[in-house]
Amino acid sequence: MTHFDNPDLQVFTTKSRADKAMNSLKGLLLGIISDDIISAREMEELRLWAKDHYDLVNRNPFREFMLLIENTASNGIPAKEAVEDLYWLCQKYEHDSIYYNGITSDLQLLQGIFHGILADGILNDDEIFKLHEWLSDNEHLNSYYPYDEIRSLVLSIVADKIIDEEERAVLTAFIKQFVELKNSDTAAQIERDTADINISGICAVDPEIVFENKTFCITGILSRGNRSELQRAIQDKGGIPVNTISKKTDYLIIGDTHNACWSYSCYGRKVEKSLDLRKSGHTIVMVHEFDIFDAI
Repeated sequence: MTHFDNPDLQVFTTKSRADKAMNSLKGLLLGIISDDIISAREMEELRLWAKDHYDLVNRNPFREFMLLIENTASNGIPAKEAVEDLYWLCQKYEHDSIYYNGITSDLQLLQGIFHGILADGILNDDEIFKLHEWLSDNEHLNSYYPYDEIRSLVLSIVADKIIDEEERAVLTAFIKQFVELKNSDTAAQIERDTADINISGICAVDPEIVFENKTFCITGILSRGNRSELQRAIQDKGGIPVNTISKKTDYLIIGDTHNACWSYSCYGRKVEKSLDLRKSGHTIVMVHEFDIFDAI
């Protein structure tokens, strides 16, 4: 008997998949209703979500979800009413999993929100400002990937309360990395719209910096002083300067290069490695040199 044939394991595996599906659905619904307009494309993406998770149809409350999604059009149920009913069902579902803690659940919810706001292929202002509100309400996700990155990017975009098309394209390009749209036409449209956008690691905004017994690595060209001076200042605060990125690194300090792309991205080998570590679950924080100097 293989380990997949173990009935106990099958129960827990299904439970973990159900929990993840529930979080992704809640996020998808939040993203869809964030602008109070529900398009045919968004409803189609919801239908495709149901198709992709049909193996859960016999698990409560997914049968209700599937029936409601499948019968919305045929029974003349208004799309907004159906989406609100689905979200209400999600809230009624008691989430109690040995696999997923609150952080994981909220990160899955965030990924679902990404899915919802891209479901129609259009990222509008209302959706961006609603995303900003959600991120502001969930600061407990600080230091977790991709919360720091998306919060930094969204804050830079909404700071002047005006969203231009370049900012919209950059945000779309970032979000699409976390979304697997089921509608191939919508996915292809987004790929075309963001073909010229390059996204790399993005620094945390207003990070909480702790020096005592924490390791700091520096990359890029500093605009204030040099690396040796900054490393000595870090040591004076109880920190540990290092020259290479590893799983033990707590902070990567990004030098200000005065590059036009700095508004969105930080580039370089150490940044790439830092981002890979964050993706694999290590909570290394990428910070701008100005934040470090302010903390010192």
